[in-house]
Amino acid sequence: MPAVAALANEIQRFLVERTRLGIPAIVHEECLHGLVARDAVCFPQSIGLAAAWDPELLEALAASFARQLRAMGAHQGLAPIFDVARDPRWGRIEETYGEDPYLIAALGVAYVRGLQEGAGAPVLATGKHMVGHGLPEGGMNRAPAHIGPRELRDVYLWPFEAAVREAGMRSLMHAYEDVDGVPCVASRELFTTTLRDEWGFDGIVVSDYAGIDELVESHAIVGDLGAAAGLALEAGIDVELPSTAAFGAPLAQALAAGDVDPALVDRAVARILAVKFELGLFEAPYVDAAAARPPLETDRALARDAARASIVLLENDGTLPLREDLRSIAVIGPNADSARNLLGDYAHVAHIETLLEMRARDNPFGFPIPEDLTLSDELEERPTILDAIRERCAGGVEVRFASGGDVLDADDAQIDEAVAAARGADVAILVVGERSGLTDSCTCGEARDRMQLTLPGRQEELVAAVAATGTPVVLVLVAGRPLGVEAAAERCAAVLNAWVPGDEGPAAIAEILFGDAEPGGKLPVTVPRHVGQVPIYYAHKPSGGRSHWHGDYVDGSYLPLWPFGHGLSYTRFALHGPELDRTALTLGDEVAIAVEVENVGERAGDEVVQLYVRDEEASVTRPVKELRGFRRVHLAAGERRRVTFRLTAEQLGFTGLDGQLVLEPGRVRVMVGTSSADLPCQADLELAGEATVLARRSRYLTEVAVD
Repeated sequence: MPAVAALANEIQRFLVERTRLGIPAIVHEECLHGLVARDAVCFPQSIGLAAAWDPELLEALAASFARQLRAMGAHQGLAPIFDVARDPRWGRIEETYGEDPYLIAALGVAYVRGLQEGAGAPVLATGKHMVGHGLPEGGMNRAPAHIGPRELRDVYLWPFEAAVREAGMRSLMHAYEDVDGVPCVASRELFTTTLRDEWGFDGIVVSDYAGIDELVESHAIVGDLGAAAGLALEAGIDVELPSTAAFGAPLAQALAAGDVDPALVDRAVARILAVKFELGLFEAPYVDAAAARPPLETDRALARDAARASIVLLENDGTLPLREDLRSIAVIGPNADSARNLLGDYAHVAHIETLLEMRARDNPFGFPIPEDLTLSDELEERPTILDAIRERCAGGVEVRFASGGDVLDADDAQIDEAVAAARGADVAILVVGERSGLTDSCTCGEARDRMQLTLPGRQEELVAAVAATGTPVVLVLVAGRPLGVEAAAERCAAVLNAWVPGDEGPAAIAEILFGDAEPGGKLPVTVPRHVGQVPIYYAHKPSGGRSHWHGDYVDGSYLPLWPFGHGLSYTRFALHGPELDRTALTLGDEVAIAVEVENVGERAGDEVVQLYVRDEEASVTRPVKELRGFRRVHLAAGERRRVTFRLTAEQLGFTGLDGQLVLEPGRVRVMVGTSSADLPCQADLELAGEATVLARRSRYLTEVAVD
């Protein structure tokens, strides 16, 4: 990090002291799940952070990232991702906060606040990718998104709007794909009419890497980069990243030829300069490079908390937590003894791997790649899940290990070795899943889209062979996407989803396995049984999904393997209520919805209390249920607490027949429970008065109190 800070100073010194205007640069960095820097701690990938259902945790993480960004001379973070992800075939689903716009907004708003307010000096949060990136055609990255205008506003744009209005997000990035035939990078409707004119955004919009080029290449709507630059500027794109392939010489030529209005350039420059003054760049363009060192101990503790909170217990027959009197444990699987496979696609290691692979292919994209670039010792000090289990069992329990092959392949001898390790053991911890990254050896991450949602390679066969020994199997999933592992899950005594847990994942997983910590995470996505169910999500329309009168598929159940919001604990909880302080609402009113949550088990634990609503009388079809509030609550054994949601009438508005935001009279069902499929506390609420067009929402997120 000191080297990065020194380089940032060098860049600024050149610009300030050796150019005509002396204007310093905005330096940007990636910080999706930690800084993409050699010395930085790698946190759980975003899909795992979402599984924690804890906005305060996200804000704390982002504040730590912000302090480090400022220390290393950076002023803009290319995060968070607000994509609503509803196709798990898409490799970038691991970078998202899941399938639900409310959950995404709540977590994203917290992240934006932490990044922009947590360093003592502003750091630009960059919301991406606007919009529709998470529902690409065929699950293929950058493919077109087939989304109607009403759904676009109520689902896909909604989290971005919340971040702009609730958190004052200062930067956005366009999505690569097109929506209804218009590439997002060229959409004036998105980045001028909606973003600036309607939402009042006054920050900057940056291009995704080489996104403007794609108007010529993949979208093929203009013939040259000068015309592409003109379209992007007209749409409202202010900055081209990472280079000036379009905004450099091609734009200059288009301006000289009279093909681009100079006023568009002036507009973008004015916006960028305003943000640079806001960042204090003219007053303080340099940083103390020697002081740019990551707070490793603090970050490791924070990463441990995040990894622990992100783990979801999906199934358990009582095998977990593991008994203290175990004599032997078999630790098996391709992800059991791999530190690399615990890291997400925006980890430093993953990006170095990408550069090395490009160099091996004679660098077809022409990136500057140092000849001496290696991964060197970056993985040597990182622990594995096997290491953490051995440490926990030191001196008392035999720990056997067999990899059973790697993520993408295995031979018969490796599977036989795994079977031998499992046979006779008291329990087998089988760590399977995927490998996140951007290279050909990876199965999840950017451009790592899949046709299937089963375990890759021969891992399904490995699970079956180990389970056939009769040894109880605890399946630990390390993966960036929800996997349809119905057959594997049926063979196992317990299933734990660890997502892509980062550097502190091994210790957190061991703590959960042995009962030193309690599992409390919840699914931020619906898990399908089979890829043929995709897209499958809880907030479908009444005629979508399935119901008792539609019936199953001819060849399988319509139900998900595990529903959105699902997650078990080592204790048991009961909900009582709800109590509503009113049963009728008009515009301007607020209703308090209270439930009592009680730990009726014998251990302490966390429960996520979730509020859903269903509009049962509307002029357009509405989802069967929509998340409208949540709170993660820690309860000691026998403890009982009151959770109160304060929901405003306007939060029940939607885009009506004429395309305007409207609040309509009618009956609304409120439902509170512990997952989208477990909602025992229900009541009806009446929206009274006349249908009203709303100029805008004044509140996006529900206030929640715990007493």
